[in-house]
Amino acid sequence: MTHRLSRARSTVLAVALVAASVVGCSTAEEPVSADTSSVVTQQNAEPTSVDTGVSDSSSMALVPTRIDVPAIDVSSDLMGLGLQADGTMEVPPGGFPAGWFTGSPVPGELGPAVVAGHVDWDGAPGVFSRLGDLEDDDVVTVTRSDGSASTFRVTDVEQYPKSEFPTDAVYGDIDRPGIRLITCGGEFDSAASSYDDNIVVYADLVSTTS
Repeated sequence: MTHRLSRARSTVLAVALVAASVVGCSTAEEPVSADTSSVVTQQNAEPTSVDTGVSDSSSMALVPTRIDVPAIDVSSDLMGLGLQADGTMEVPPGGFPAGWFTGSPVPGELGPAVVAGHVDWDGAPGVFSRLGDLEDDDVVTVTRSDGSASTFRVTDVEQYPKSEFPTDAVYGDIDRPGIRLITCGGEFDSAASSYDDNIVVYADLVSTTS
């Protein structure tokens, strides 16, 4: 995939500032607090400048409010996730709901919207516990604050070691509306209190209804 086409407005996404950080991960026994869970990419990476694809004030007023993924029985509200003081992305404070990264485009607008959710929390499955079960052509629908709904079709499901997280593929420019769903995967490392991998689902917009 190529992710290098320009968009209307740019924002700095501070990703991968700490080693062994996580998106949507917790231990199987107890929750990891939000200040220790953040976006995974490479160690010691610099903030990546990516534009949001939002080009007018009407789009700026929209926010996603709900995500539905029927193939894995996900039907969840969406909370907003910003950046923490250390520049890493916030994560939801519990196993539910999932969260939309506010530094990414509104789902349905040009560019890659980013939604993160926990795989588990306090010994129970999290909102994205079955994210890795998704397959190509499965459907993701995001409802927005104006009542419109954007439907995406899955194009790829990948699992990456944290040290090889594909920053550009997840956050970089694309020439169409898309969405990335992120959680943890692989084996749980009890010493590091995190999972070894991240699961990333890529999907492209197929329709928007008002």
